[in-house]
Amino acid sequence: MATTKKTATKKVAKKAAPSLKFNTAWEYAPALEGTSHVTIAPQYELFIDGKFVKPESGKYFNTINPATEANLSSIAEANAADVDKAVKAARKAYNGAWGKMSGAERAKYIFRISRMIQEKARELCVIETLDGGKPIRESRDIDIPLAANHFFYYAGWADKLDYAFPNRKPTSLGVAGQIIPWNFPLLMAAWKIAPALATGNTVVLKPAETTPLTALKLAEIIQECDLPPGVVNILTGAGATGAALVQHNDINKIAFTGSTEVGKLIQQACAGSSKKLTLELGGKAANIIFEDAPLDQAVEGIINGIFFNQGHVCCAGSRLFVQESVYKTVLRKLKDRMATLIVGNPLDKNTDIGAINSKQQLDTIHKYITIGKKEGAEMYQTDINLPRKGFYCKPTLFTDVAQSSRIAQEEIFGPVLTVQTFRTEDEVIEKANNTPYGLSAGVWTDKGSKIFNLTTKIRAGVVWANTYNKFDPTSPFGGYKESGYGREGGLQGLAGYLHI
Repeated sequence: MATTKKTATKKVAKKAAPSLKFNTAWEYAPALEGTSHVTIAPQYELFIDGKFVKPESGKYFNTINPATEANLSSIAEANAADVDKAVKAARKAYNGAWGKMSGAERAKYIFRISRMIQEKARELCVIETLDGGKPIRESRDIDIPLAANHFFYYAGWADKLDYAFPNRKPTSLGVAGQIIPWNFPLLMAAWKIAPALATGNTVVLKPAETTPLTALKLAEIIQECDLPPGVVNILTGAGATGAALVQHNDINKIAFTGSTEVGKLIQQACAGSSKKLTLELGGKAANIIFEDAPLDQAVEGIINGIFFNQGHVCCAGSRLFVQESVYKTVLRKLKDRMATLIVGNPLDKNTDIGAINSKQQLDTIHKYITIGKKEGAEMYQTDINLPRKGFYCKPTLFTDVAQSSRIAQEEIFGPVLTVQTFRTEDEVIEKANNTPYGLSAGVWTDKGSKIFNLTTKIRAGVVWANTYNKFDPTSPFGGYKESGYGREGGLQGLAGYLHI
């Protein structure tokens, strides 16, 4: 019996073997997240002084689903008059109920917002994916839980500011103008609103014009939480709306996350004023693999750092440096892993890479891919069919990249990875720092001494060791050089909203 069974098994294995392909991903059945529990209004107004109000201009714009190019909703466009109304409402709230409220009472409201985000998490993660194009796994497992955690964490600080800054007397600033990008819409809103409220300030927030829906859902949550009117105001619109907010004379603090180009304009606009300023700008992060690193773990970290989030984080590990002795091995493993990535419907739980947020951003990515080829770099893309409708890009790898190459120096904000080699620690430190940016970096090695050496010499605000893209509300985040200044998150995130 045993002999017969073993022979039969060998025959089956022999027949099956020719059909196997090492780099071919399994064909998964679709596992779509439902949308029946999601409510998106056909039209959204501005959230000012605790109410949804029509824009002064009467103008609206559409927000679309980048995976299908279908319209999701019509969004109010705020102008300077709307900005003025929102700032006045925030100032009134600051001088009134919110400014006079104790830290312990403020904490109750902030904690309530956190709990409401948790209760509505399933709806919020689907809306985030519909409006932004990111895979539902990322929205569900990272964006929404972290947003709730930021409110929860800062609720705990609201009545402990004297302990946060001992022997000082911290006081709130007043009205904070906050402008956030499209890559982490709800998380960036929480990242900015939560510390501002904990420190006793009021807020006027402008979300990105391409991803306004979860910020407007947050406005509904704020209404349900009975936050005093005017404490948080949310204005939708494009660049002109943000410019009006930055230039308003009654704003005490500007917090901006976005491109370095726009950050420089904001810095110029605030120069000579009394406004405090926090800028979290672009990045061109170096991910460094040493020969003694756990290579499979490192490759997975590289994939996570640039492809799982479509490269749409300013701290994406878009520059890979591999020690020469393991270069061929790492490159082979990297290509094998890229071949298994699934690009497609962001609502499918099997999807690794969703849709690019907008046609404009997709054009920018394609422009840089063309530049990379013209500069002589060797390009590798996975052999996959992209959906016909929507804004999608194949994960792209460039080798033979020069240090001076534009694709190695400029932020692409897409699933494009450049690979270079190095021999010594000093060489890779010099290469890693040879960029205008300094937001983040990653180090993969088995030696703690190398980790400590690199973390002290790489000019980056965050350096991950044997992991990548890990965030926590208790950890500060921010950059050096053209990646901005100031810190958000953690105890340090409170300081930007206080006179100390």
